Amino acid sequence: MSIKATVMAAAVLAAAPLAGAADFRLPAFDTVTLPNGLTVYLMERHEVPLISVRAVVKAGAVNDEKQPGLSNLTGDALLLGSKAHNKTAIDQAFDFRGARLAGGAGTEASTVQANFARADSATLLPLFAEIVQQPSFDEAELAKLRDRKVNGLKQAKEAPRNVVNNYYRAMLFGEAPYANPPGGTVSSVGALKQSDVQGYYQHYYRPDNAAIIVVGDFQTAEMRKQIESLFGAWKASGPALPQQDNGKVQADKARVWLVNKPDAIETTFLIGGVGIARNDPDYVPMQVLNTIVGGRFTSWLNDELRVNSGLTYGARSEFATLAQTGTFAISSFTALPKTEAALALAHKTYQRLWDKGIDQATLESAKAYVKGQFPPRYETGEQLAGLLGDMYASKVGREQIDNFMKDVDSLTPERAKALVDKHFPRTRLQTVLVGKADAIRDIAKTYGEVTELQISADGFQPR
Repeated sequence: MSIKATVMAAAVLAAAPLAGAADFRLPAFDTVTLPNGLTVYLMERHEVPLISVRAVVKAGAVNDEKQPGLSNLTGDALLLGSKAHNKTAIDQAFDFRGARLAGGAGTEASTVQANFARADSATLLPLFAEIVQQPSFDEAELAKLRDRKVNGLKQAKEAPRNVVNNYYRAMLFGEAPYANPPGGTVSSVGALKQSDVQGYYQHYYRPDNAAIIVVGDFQTAEMRKQIESLFGAWKASGPALPQQDNGKVQADKARVWLVNKPDAIETTFLIGGVGIARNDPDYVPMQVLNTIVGGRFTSWLNDELRVNSGLTYGARSEFATLAQTGTFAISSFTALPKTEAALALAHKTYQRLWDKGIDQATLESAKAYVKGQFPPRYETGEQLAGLLGDMYASKVGREQIDNFMKDVDSLTPERAKALVDKHFPRTRLQTVLVGKADAIRDIAKTYGEVTELQISADGFQPR
């Protein structure tokens, strides 16, 4: 077996479960703040000789201001090489050792992550540090990356499910930062220059706005010295970045955004409103309740819209959490002639939360499902590094993880009812429909004040 195959196999096997479902807890880890303000998380895991390292910077689409897609381009451009090693040299160094290097930007945070064998740490960790602190942003490579992104954006709207969430976020947050499309728009990304990327990096990529997370087979004291050596000289210029208000959901009346795709033979839809933040105290029990509504194959929504009626190939619901707030949405798609029936059934099924509530048997089934699904998400070093990065970016305390089983087990039908009333949006629902407007315009009017958009128009806001 090749080195690469061996490492990949080890990554798949990774580790035995952290603990039984009844006593699941986040493994111990050390938290250090370096003199330059950099936060460092170190978690030892000795089951396999692998190390996962992740850099998380609190910068994403919410920081794009008037240049949507800049954070996304910058995050991907970090992998184009460092000032000392070009992209080819870095790719070869990782590929030869069967290691993995990835990165990118989301709504609120950007990441660079690497996974490699413990024996390769001395070689690959310094390269990782170079990528984070000394990116080259090679102009030729950057231009090619930008052009690929523009082409992808041009193609994305051919499949409404690729873009419906961008419309939904824009509808809910208006002009606020949370409305910024993470990937940008054709015109905004096409206009980005090397100087834009360099300026964005200099402003947001600084040690007092970042964390380095290392999980795996190492000794904490030794790894701390290595991280201090590699990242201790990273300096922040200027005052600390201020806290930013990224916006709140606007849902003072029922509204519909009807996105016209004249050649559509399906209607894609989202229905919902405000949700919860990632660090909300009710985050864990809300995962249980959403499982019942639309979070698994046997959920109410999927049963009614797919299994029982055949109106769609699938329906689901989700609380999409953010650091400061969140959104809730029911999502599905249906053949154009079935649009009216599918929307009506989605609303009727959702209304069961209040009309009938959640009985004990249904609740116990969802609790068992969630308890079975949760621990396997955090078994490998890479998964744990991702969790710690999420906790850093969204200010999530470890008590949310450690109290997971208790919070699930203590959920009663009475508590479920109170949480439904508190967190599931019931009135003034917000709806995005992407489809053939001429065929569904009258249907759209029954669900709120309609605003029409053209999918062929650049961006995701009304003009």
